[in-house]
Amino acid sequence: MDRVALAARLRHPRLTSMEPSTVMDIRIAQRHARTAGALYLLNVVTGLFGLAWVPSQVSGHGDAALVVQRIAAHEALFRAGIAAELVCYLTFLLLPLALYRLFGTTRRTAAVLMVALAAASVPLSLAALAHRLDVLTLLGHAAWLEGFSAAGLQAQVMQQLAAYGNVQMLAQVFWGLWLLPFGWLALRSGQLPRVLGVLLVLGGLSYVVDFLGQLFVAGYDDSAFAGYVVTPAALGEIGTSLWLLAFGARPPRHAG
Repeated sequence: MDRVALAARLRHPRLTSMEPSTVMDIRIAQRHARTAGALYLLNVVTGLFGLAWVPSQVSGHGDAALVVQRIAAHEALFRAGIAAELVCYLTFLLLPLALYRLFGTTRRTAAVLMVALAAASVPLSLAALAHRLDVLTLLGHAAWLEGFSAAGLQAQVMQQLAAYGNVQMLAQVFWGLWLLPFGWLALRSGQLPRVLGVLLVLGGLSYVVDFLGQLFVAGYDDSAFAGYVVTPAALGEIGTSLWLLAFGARPPRHAG
């Protein structure tokens, strides 16, 4: 098959003037891009379910008795949330490696930094998840639990949930930091639409701002700002996952 026929078959208008080896490299890059997109979308979906929707169903707004009652009433959902989080963190370990295969040839140092910052969050996230498992233990039927009063058991559950949130808050710093080199790579390489690169950088900064707000500002969690601060991250990450899965990645502008 000649180059023109091959390019037509691939339906890529920029391939007609390229050597066959270059065409093959682009096809491989597109496979890497769609793999990254699939991992990213799975990460987003499981994260939304386990980190956002499930907690909203068992929240008691600080009422320990109500929290315990709701978790007990929705135990299967609570367990499903733990499983979803585990999948979320495992995909987050694989995702930056898939993205490295896309961007590593153009900006190697930034791509390595992206992988390192993303990977650093995974042990923290898994450690946080262990506190949710502890909640299930406290609400179980082990004989030693009979030594706790109802109020004491509720206090223990709230302590574990607070510990979960505190460790996740530390992991959140890395959820933001990894987006900075990722967004920069998207902007510099031209492999993703520029708007996605901008949203990824803004999203990375928004995670860090959210962490600082929780750490230093009294009543921050109840503010309207807290409910929207990470919106750029959500738009950038969901948009990037869908773009990679649907369209792949453009050829890089240049290597360097």
